[in-house]
Amino acid sequence: MEQETRTQVRKLIFAAAIAAIYTAMTFIFAPIAYGSFQFRISEMLTILPFFFPLAVPGLFVGCIIANLLSPYGFADMIVGSAATLFAALCTMRLGKSENSEYLSVKALACLPPVLFNAVFIGALISYFMVGAGETDAFWAAFVVNALQVGFGQLVVIYIIGLPLMVYLPRMGVIKRLKQLYGGAE
Repeated sequence: MEQETRTQVRKLIFAAAIAAIYTAMTFIFAPIAYGSFQFRISEMLTILPFFFPLAVPGLFVGCIIANLLSPYGFADMIVGSAATLFAALCTMRLGKSENSEYLSVKALACLPPVLFNAVFIGALISYFMVGAGETDAFWAAFVVNALQVGFGQLVVIYIIGLPLMVYLPRMGVIKRLKQLYGGAE
């Protein structure tokens, strides 16, 4: 029983550490972390569910806290965090694939954060810009905002996240974390 409790505490600490790191990184890079042209450096952590399912709640909670500074307020805490949650679940699912060691699967696993954030955050920003009543204006704004948010995500995820996804296991970091946190699953 004591070992099981210790394992559960380690898992909770692991998820909390991811939430704290995500939040801190977002706050540190706040000038470029919010808005339609955003390069949220903390999003590089969205690769972690590929290796650790426990990263999902950590990223979700970290995003909720990080969005406290968002110019879109409570709405971003809900919508942005939902985008992160759905993306993390998809990335986690791809990490469970029997072909997860292939670069193509890792590259595919980086796509959900790009797509979900482009759609969800693009819609959120467009809603705040023009409202929902102006249908044509909303859709025009949505296309622009989704492309801009998606571009920022693409840059962060594929230039920082994907190389981390490839090289961390080679360096033994992922293996060591799995040992420390009981597989962190």
